[in-house]
Amino acid sequence: QLQLVESGGGLVQPGGSLRLSCVVSGVNLDHYAIGWFRQAPGKEREGVSCISTTGNSTRYADSVKGRFTISRDNAKNTVYLQMNSLKPEDTGVYYCAADYVFCVDIRIMTADYFASWGQGTQVTVSS
Repeated sequence: QLQLVESGGGLVQPGGSLRLSCVVSGVNLDHYAIGWFRQAPGKEREGVSCISTTGNSTRYADSVKGRFTISRDNAKNTVYLQMNSLKPEDTGVYYCAADYVFCVDIRIMTADYFASWGQGTQVTVSS
């Protein structure tokens, strides 16, 4: 059974960095695209980034382009989200999700595009 576990969240000052990890178990990660989403209090879950099965294709929301980098290590069954130059508006619970899909434009990558989800990790950007 596919399971996803996020880690790496925490409290960081504006301008700081965090690296989130998403460990996938129960399946061969080679066959799954992985998406990262976030949800701020009182707001809908929004797509942040997506990486294809091989890692050759990546997508980013306009709000994080140039600051966040998604990567994957299939040998370790892990996908990463490196977040630099963090802003208070990046605060929220970050989720990773997996499915047999292609990465699409983040603007149309809604939560129902992925079937399997982790429990989330809190990221708080505050001074």
